[in-house]
Amino acid sequence: MRYKKHVYLKDDQGYVDALVRNYGQVDFDELINIQAESFPPPFPSELWWNKEQLRNHVSLFPEGALCVEVNGVLAGSMTGLLVDFDPTNPFHTWEEITDDGYIRNHNPNGNTLYVVDICIRPSYRKLALGKLLMHSMYGVVIHQGLERLLGGGRMPGYHKHADRLSAEEYLENVVSGKLTDPVITFLLNTGRRPIGVIPNYLEDEESLNYASLMEWKNPFKIS
Repeated sequence: MRYKKHVYLKDDQGYVDALVRNYGQVDFDELINIQAESFPPPFPSELWWNKEQLRNHVSLFPEGALCVEVNGVLAGSMTGLLVDFDPTNPFHTWEEITDDGYIRNHNPNGNTLYVVDICIRPSYRKLALGKLLMHSMYGVVIHQGLERLLGGGRMPGYHKHADRLSAEEYLENVVSGKLTDPVITFLLNTGRRPIGVIPNYLEDEESLNYASLMEWKNPFKIS
C-alpha cells in the first residue's frame, strides 16, 4: 500500500505545500545529499546512505520508505523495517537490528516497525517536518496492525554532561525538562516514550555511543 499525504505547513510568510510520500530510485541522489547535510562531522560519513541500502529500502519494505517534499523540493526522509521485538530482551545495536542499514533482515511478520533513520535538511527544520514524518509513520504502524514503533534515539547533548551524569541520569533530566537534547526532546515532542538506555548502540562521539530506546505504542492494539 503506497502512502501519499498533502498538508499545508505554517512558515514565516504564510503556508507552504508539503507532500509525504514513499521514496523511490529517482530520489536516491538527493536522499544521500540530505544525509550529508543532516549528519555533518563528527557523525561518521560512512553511516550516510548508499544506493544499495536505498534499493533495499524500496524493494524490501517500500511502506517504510517515506520522504517529504516542500513546494516540490525533497526536504527529508524517514525509513523503517519490521522486526519481531521482544520487550524482555531489548538490548541491541543499530547495526544488528537494521542490518547496518541494509534491512535484509526485514521480517514481514514482525510485530514492530523499527526506525532506521530520520533526517531533515537543516534549512527546512523550522517547518516541523520531522514531526510530520513521525506521525506519518505512526499511520503505517496502525495500517499494518503492528504493536509499536520503536527506535534508538541518539543523545548528542550527553557529552556535555557526562562528567557528572550517567547516561540514565541524563535521560531522566531530559524527560523531566531540566535539560534539553536535540534528538531526545524532539522524540518526546512527537509522542515517543523512553523505555531504556542502550550502551554501544551506534558509533557517535557526541552521545558517547549511548542511545535511548524510544517507543510509540499503537493505541488500537490493547494488551
